[in-house]
Amino acid sequence: MSNNLRPMKIKSQSRNRRVSLGVTYTILIVLSIIWLVPLIWIVLSAFRCEYHADGTFIGRVTSNFFPKQFGLKNFTDLFTANYCGVPNAFPRWMLNTLIVAAADCVISTFLVLSVAYCMSKLKFKLRKPFMNVAMIIGLFPSFMSMIAIYFLLKSIGLSGNTENPALSLVGLIFAYSAGAGLGFQVAKGFFDVIPNALVESAKLDGCTNFKIFRKIILPLAKPIIIYQALMSFTGPWMDFIFARVIIGAKNPEYWTVSVGLYSLLFGSSFSDANLFTQFAAGCVIVAIPIVTLFMFLQKYYVEGVTAGAVKG
Repeated sequence: MSNNLRPMKIKSQSRNRRVSLGVTYTILIVLSIIWLVPLIWIVLSAFRCEYHADGTFIGRVTSNFFPKQFGLKNFTDLFTANYCGVPNAFPRWMLNTLIVAAADCVISTFLVLSVAYCMSKLKFKLRKPFMNVAMIIGLFPSFMSMIAIYFLLKSIGLSGNTENPALSLVGLIFAYSAGAGLGFQVAKGFFDVIPNALVESAKLDGCTNFKIFRKIILPLAKPIIIYQALMSFTGPWMDFIFARVIIGAKNPEYWTVSVGLYSLLFGSSFSDANLFTQFAAGCVIVAIPIVTLFMFLQKYYVEGVTAGAVKG
């Protein structure tokens, strides 16, 4: 009797497994379509080169999903047009963003790795309380502090509403990098894997902590350095909230690219200018550096994440 029931039980389990996989794949396919369709639409809009019967260019949202004509007009207009009274505004916004992102990448990476080394390899009295406080603070979104940060920067002349608005870029770098050290958890997990015997033997040889960090730890931490550098670079590159608040709306020549692209949609009406397709072209241009970095550094990025998750 039991021998007859066993094949039926196996078939039932196999059928339930197929149904479960079918439901899972269906949900994943639907979610993929929801994520990919807007991205495809933006890319197609960036290359949309369609004209009215009277020869005027169609640069607004159109009813057809696929463009009838493709071209690079939106990209050439984007790099040559004057926006908000600023000549060649988009290249300048890109340069501002690159300066802020590169400076934050260097400063934040150094701060995060330094704090992670201290939390991993140094033993001091308030180590555990500091880690607990950092964990609790990390649960809150960073934009909750933007009002306080804005008034602090304004009081020392590093916001857009001061006599020298160019310093708002310096203030933006401070806003991104000042609290970066609290995000040390992943890097600390990576440093925990490095044997403490290396640090102890170096101390016996008379090395200082900074020399140990520079000569021993960093050469062994290439994956986590690349991971942290990518995170530190992509944050300012894509951020809108802090850039909008700190730089302000009165100084378009010092905007970052996210604030500038926002102005293309909401700073002018579509009836006044063909800005939507140029906005789409700007989105494609902005995405290229990030996608390129992740494609070439994906191996180290994965190693940094997985190794940093071993210990906490």
